[in-house]
Amino acid sequence: MLFSRMSLPLVVLLFVSILALAEDQPRISKETREQIIHAFSSELVYIRSPFPMGKTGLKLKDGVVSPNGPELQQLMALWGPAAKPGDQARITDIKFKDDRIHFEFNGGPVKKQKWYQHIQIQGAAGSAPVAPNESNANPRGSFVDLCFDKYVPEMTGPELKRLLRPVFDFESKSPVEAYLETVPPKVRDAIKAHQVLVGMNHDMVIYSKGRAPKKIREHDGEVEYEDWIYGEPPQDVDFVRFVGDEVVRVETMKVDGQKIVRTEKEVDLGEKTAVAQKEQERPPNAPTLRRPGEEMPDQHPAPGVDPSPPRGAPPSQDPSGNPVPN
Repeated sequence: MLFSRMSLPLVVLLFVSILALAEDQPRISKETREQIIHAFSSELVYIRSPFPMGKTGLKLKDGVVSPNGPELQQLMALWGPAAKPGDQARITDIKFKDDRIHFEFNGGPVKKQKWYQHIQIQGAAGSAPVAPNESNANPRGSFVDLCFDKYVPEMTGPELKRLLRPVFDFESKSPVEAYLETVPPKVRDAIKAHQVLVGMNHDMVIYSKGRAPKKIREHDGEVEYEDWIYGEPPQDVDFVRFVGDEVVRVETMKVDGQKIVRTEKEVDLGEKTAVAQKEQERPPNAPTLRRPGEEMPDQHPAPGVDPSPPRGAPPSQDPSGNPVPN
């Protein structure tokens, strides 16, 4: 046998060489783990991706977030949102595992108790806890697992922020600034101009126009829709019609009596966002864990529904104040 003719030091050196060739990057050191936990714990971030409630968080690997598309929309509809793009959150726990780093924010998805909340005092009237168990002690949060192929490699703080960029924004100064990074360029320009486009969702309209001072929910056959009404005569009045979470009709009543109706889809939410465009603009030799040629998946919203005939002008109502994002 070959190994029987080799000395023990040579065998060890051979295996070390094989392992060095198999691992292009060194494994993360204990010192780096401690530095990351110290630097990122309690860090305030802005959310870039929707997070559903419940124990199902998100998985981030090679720049791709999963679940996504219809599967993520179904979880959001079933359990509700733990966080939406533009929301501010605080990282509350970081754990290192074999091939991933586990980040929890806003207390995580499972309520945790302090050690003293398990202690009870026995008396004549029965037992009572030393500290009350407050239902709001931990906000309802979620988590993301930053995954790697075989092990967690050595990295710097800026590199870790770049890897987490699809879900966490460490740089924005306001919720609006963070949210605008998550939408296609056409939507971003419309929000800045306080315009509504057919194909937008509820969050986009709120960031663009603010909360509607009046809403009307009705049916057109079997289709349920909701009209958001902005403005009142003698100013221009906008009727924004939603079917589900999508704008399917925008009607504007001008001061001079002119009526403008738009029903053709004006924006595709599957377009690349500013985050994805920045990823493409990075230099070719920039470090990345994405496989060669791999791109972020597009997300396509559900198809719209034919709108119903236009509605008349709304009754007089006090106009809303400055737009306040949700």
